[in-house]
Amino acid sequence: VQLQASGGGLVQAGGSLRLSCATSRRTSSNNGMGWFRQAPGKEREFVAAVSWNGGTTVYADSVKGRFTISRTYGSHVVYLQMDSLKPEDTAVYYCAVNRRPVPRREPSEYIYWGQGTQVTVSS
Repeated sequence: VQLQASGGGLVQAGGSLRLSCATSRRTSSNNGMGWFRQAPGKEREFVAAVSWNGGTTVYADSVKGRFTISRTYGSHVVYLQMDSLKPEDTAVYYCAVNRRPVPRREPSEYIYWGQGTQVTVSS
């Protein structure tokens, strides 16, 4: 199983980036998906998650109102639109496939992980 994340890069504070994550339809069509991030010297943390059909979303408090996770019903691609970026958003961002159809915050609930994409926000 492969998850291909893309869209990371370098952006100034206040700017925007859109991350994408594609996997096989068979792998994720009935599963929730999520985004996590890990900054240097820190543990991996939850960012956002979406249900199998895109109808339910959950966000970390630190990104609520600035980030939007989305997927189209039946789609095997999930997006993370990141607006009003801050230097503290700098991290490697990972997408993952949930073992359940509903969004979950716990990394232990995720069974497949992508390779990560670097997001750097300059002040």
